Amino acid sequence: MSSVRTCVGCRSRSARSQLLRVVLRQGSLEVDISASLPGRGAWIHPTAECTRLAIERRAFLRAFKTGTVDTEALSRHASTLEQGERTAPTTRKG
Repeated sequence: MSSVRTCVGCRSRSARSQLLRVVLRQGSLEVDISASLPGRGAWIHPTAECTRLAIERRAFLRAFKTGTVDTEALSRHASTLEQGERTAPTTRKG
């Protein structure tokens, strides 16, 4: 059975393979694509909505037990995800 983690954005539980790991490096959030960077990690669905929710709720401050976090890199990553979601082709059954 695969590991289950909780998304810091929407708070729902999902398999680790369906989430992105985010780490805090030198005060800035960084997406850990390989999920192998050292240190504490927080998990989030790879959607702009979950990223927005996590930033608004200040979930990363709690997850990393710190007073300040630079979310700029993660916000840029979320913008990229959002653009991809808008331009993704839709499939029709019929």
